[in-house]
Amino acid sequence: MVTPIVRRSNNQSSPEKAHSLPLATRRFAAWAAEITLVVASGLIPFGLGVYANSRSDLNRVPLNPVLVVTERAIARPLALPVSYGIRNVAWPTNILWTIALLAPVTLSTWQLYLLAKTGSTIPKRWLGVRVVSEQITPPGIGSVLVREGIGRTTVPLSVAYLLWRYSLVFPHLGVFAVLAMLMVMAEGIGWPSKQGRRALHDRLAGTYTIDATRPLPAAISGSNRRNQSSLNNVTEEWQEENEPGAISPQPTQPPFTVRGWLQQNPSQILLAVALVGMASVLSTLVGTQVYIQSQETQRKSQQINSQQFLTLVKQLNSNSTATDEERRSAILAMGTLKDPQAIKFLADLLVKETNPVLLDTIQQALVNTGPQAILELKRINQFLAGEIESLGNAPQEREVRQQRLQINQKAIGKILAVYGGQTQGIDLSRTQLGQTGIGEGSSINLVLNNVDLSGVKFKSANLSQGSFKGSRFRSPGEDGRWDTYDDVIADLSQVEMKQANLTDANLSRVVMNRSDLSRATLNRANLSNTRLIAANLSSTQLVGADLTGAVLENASLTGADLSDAKLNEADLFAAHLGRVTAIGTQLSYANLTKTDWQGADLSGVYLDHANLSNANLSATRLTGAVMRSANLENANLQNADLSHADLQGANLAGADFRGAILSPTKQDPADQFVQTPVQGSQSALVQGVDFSQVKNLDSKQMAYICTQGGIHPHCP
Repeated sequence: MVTPIVRRSNNQSSPEKAHSLPLATRRFAAWAAEITLVVASGLIPFGLGVYANSRSDLNRVPLNPVLVVTERAIARPLALPVSYGIRNVAWPTNILWTIALLAPVTLSTWQLYLLAKTGSTIPKRWLGVRVVSEQITPPGIGSVLVREGIGRTTVPLSVAYLLWRYSLVFPHLGVFAVLAMLMVMAEGIGWPSKQGRRALHDRLAGTYTIDATRPLPAAISGSNRRNQSSLNNVTEEWQEENEPGAISPQPTQPPFTVRGWLQQNPSQILLAVALVGMASVLSTLVGTQVYIQSQETQRKSQQINSQQFLTLVKQLNSNSTATDEERRSAILAMGTLKDPQAIKFLADLLVKETNPVLLDTIQQALVNTGPQAILELKRINQFLAGEIESLGNAPQEREVRQQRLQINQKAIGKILAVYGGQTQGIDLSRTQLGQTGIGEGSSINLVLNNVDLSGVKFKSANLSQGSFKGSRFRSPGEDGRWDTYDDVIADLSQVEMKQANLTDANLSRVVMNRSDLSRATLNRANLSNTRLIAANLSSTQLVGADLTGAVLENASLTGADLSDAKLNEADLFAAHLGRVTAIGTQLSYANLTKTDWQGADLSGVYLDHANLSNANLSATRLTGAVMRSANLENANLQNADLSHADLQGANLAGADFRGAILSPTKQDPADQFVQTPVQGSQSALVQGVDFSQVKNLDSKQMAYICTQGGIHPHCP
């Protein structure tokens, strides 16, 4: 009898091929697939949101507050700069970015649920991998949270974070990403221990990762060592198959679990609890005694200060017979008390005193008290400003209060100048520190040159005509590094700084939304990543200023001078830039959608890769402009001078070229007083540029486009 020979087919299905792989390979593939699904569920909607935000035809709305809070929560531990203030995005972006936040959380929760109830996620099931408890049952919610949340995620990421945070490479985020990946992979292959060839997350949760395609033992318990060995053999048969002669290790004791250790050592637990309790009681008693002692010391100090304060008040009373010298000594002595009631008295006395000598002494005393005097001075400042505004038809009374306000402004300015860098958190919102006089010479200019004003809140304050040359409105935080979460940044939102001098000032990342900087001087100022949404910068001098990455949505820069300024990657969506001078300005990769440049001088400007869709560039001078790969879709270029402009790679679909100059008209030499350069040297570079969808091209423009290598259906 002949036994038939059965040949195994090589055409195995995908699952069968996957199951033939070693268990370690399948475990890694399943983990990689799970991570890929989670990451992709966030990256895809995030990328779509970025694309939607770049579209010019979509309405813009404030960013979802949930996304703002999430951004700030992530920024702090990762040492990323935090963006404050209003941030507008396209309306689909809000929805897509919210999905990008919720989708990974939802997918992760679903995978954890499947793992807890069935022992397999979808990738694990497809690859024949299963996670079980010691009883060969699905692990359950508690074990899965310990396995995935603590063992697989928290432990390796915490180790990577600590190594990164306290190393010399902090705050470089790329190094942290590499460390995190290495730690997660090391933990997954069995680091820091390979007892029983189980990874740390399995040991912590009391779970096993097994080959779901092989027979399973009945159960495992502390008294059934044979079945435990069988389970270990199931998890490691892949190695025996690939390494002939290898012997699978047989554990001699049950695997370590936190629950098991707690059950086996109750006396040690009670001792630890007792020691912790005794330490807590002792620390509470010591802390209470220290608190009582400090309160008693503070009370005695307040009593002494109150007695000294009353004595000094008597000397400064209007009915007192004290000489001016005695009054000066009393004022200076009151300034040393640094007591709230003393500060309040000095601030009130400052606006009542008429003796010029004593006024200077009062200001000196307030300066000695430090930044804590600002609160009282602000109160009086706002009171006087309100009175001046209400006394519209009483010029004499207004002048008296105006003089008092000037004295108050001088005192605030001196404190800010003396204590620069120590004023973080000082609130000067809605204070009048600028020009508010009723006539020439009746007002003063606030002078705070080269002063550290980082962290001061100037929201809605009046700083008009103030001088802040070289001053810093931003400084690094405690970590001493720029562009991290703890940077100390001033608040200049809605501030009035008309004709202020901010030359060489550092305003990087400062919030200046809806501020009024008209006719201000900001030459060479650092405004990188500054938020200037709806700000008024009309006729402002910004020569050589750095506005890289700045946000100027709906801002007004009419008549401003932007020559040699850097606005690379800046966002000027719907900004007004009529009659702007922007000679040699760098606007590469900037968002200039719906901007209005009518009548602007953009000679030699760099607009490569900029988005100028739906922009109004009518009657602009763009001679020598670099517009390579710029997006000029539906842009208005009527009567624009594009002589010698580089348009190669630009998108001109729907652009209006009515009257646009691509090549200057050659004039009769007899009609010229000065000889012009050769016409060819001033011609626009249009070789390879597609003009097929450009509107309102005349015959002269068509002839030039065709002869210079441009693309159009009418070209021969």
